[in-house]
Amino acid sequence: MQEKCTDDIPMPNLFRFLALLAFKTFAAEQVDVAIMEVGLGGKFDATNVVQTPVVCGIASLGYDHTEILGDTLAAIAGEKAGIFKKGVPAFTVSQPDEAMEVLKEKAAQLDVPLQVAYPLDSKLLNGLNLGLVGDHQYVNAGLAIKLCSTWLQSTGHLEPDSIDQNNSLPQQFIKGLTTATLQGRAQIIRDPSLDIESVGDLVFYLDGAHSPESMEVCANWFSLAIKEDDRQQKASNEIVPLNNSETASKNSTQILLFNCMSVRDPQLLLPRLVKTCGGHGLNFSKALFVPNMSLYTKVGSTSSLTSTDPVADLSWQLTLQRVWENIVFGERGNTNNSDAISVDGKDYNETIVKSCENSMVFSSLPLAIKWLRDAAKQNKSVRMQVLVTGSLHLVGDVMKLLKK
Repeated sequence: MQEKCTDDIPMPNLFRFLALLAFKTFAAEQVDVAIMEVGLGGKFDATNVVQTPVVCGIASLGYDHTEILGDTLAAIAGEKAGIFKKGVPAFTVSQPDEAMEVLKEKAAQLDVPLQVAYPLDSKLLNGLNLGLVGDHQYVNAGLAIKLCSTWLQSTGHLEPDSIDQNNSLPQQFIKGLTTATLQGRAQIIRDPSLDIESVGDLVFYLDGAHSPESMEVCANWFSLAIKEDDRQQKASNEIVPLNNSETASKNSTQILLFNCMSVRDPQLLLPRLVKTCGGHGLNFSKALFVPNMSLYTKVGSTSSLTSTDPVADLSWQLTLQRVWENIVFGERGNTNNSDAISVDGKDYNETIVKSCENSMVFSSLPLAIKWLRDAAKQNKSVRMQVLVTGSLHLVGDVMKLLKK
């Protein structure tokens, strides 16, 4: 595609390219229906080339992409309403008043019948759980049901008003809702490189949260997942042989592996994370700050940072570390972090750019993963639970490294 570009017809930006690629794929595969998620959303989103969709939906609004969409919920709602099309039905979920007022106003201007989709009642799943974890997913599920029902009715696959969310759901809906998966969101991966019978335990909890609202959701999920994991571990310890003291005596410690784009405000993200986890009685023994490995910032870019890249600019990671240390000091005071994990080895003298009492900055993500694995091997009585968050790019990079 790049060779066909000229000065008059340049290469599209990433989101427009992905939209073009999606349309090409949909056409080639001759799909019956396409569900198109916007890039950033807004009036100028590439998906707006579809001028007569069957239905539109707007999920929970928060402070994301504020440098483009605006810095108030009213401004963001005004931009997000840019996907409304004249006369095309639309659904949203419960929103803050200032956002909902704008959505209703924009809908009225375009004769859009805007309705509110209410959260799914878990009783309708016949004793099963949603495939996606978190209370907020019941809000998303309610919206998904309305969107899918509208399409099915408009195409004659479903009788109008045949789905009553107060009483029952079709079996196909239940199957879809309970088997849905989404990589990089509320995902738990046990490090496949370790033999946990003979060395320490290392588990990664991945969630690509990168807004204040999603960071709070992520923190709640992580905290509850840790409690459940520890409960199961305790239950299993009660039935292991007494001579298996290495497994039975394991304590758990929580570590944060974090990066976010420089357009994000860590003063909004990190305090929300610390406060929410703290509300569950959870404190991180260490925070690791790393640059993302992938540099897919524009179409055609295939470069990536390796573990020996000498030119990585770590000024942003050092900024994140300063914010973290200030937050932790404010929460805990100048206390000795006795629960911190230690790793012996001269290999890290150059790769740990700066080490503070509660955090470290690594020169690359692969080296941070290596440090975590060495820590698990050297601290055999500790179950290390690592929350990876702040960026979907970071989460994706960690997933790639864990597969190697």
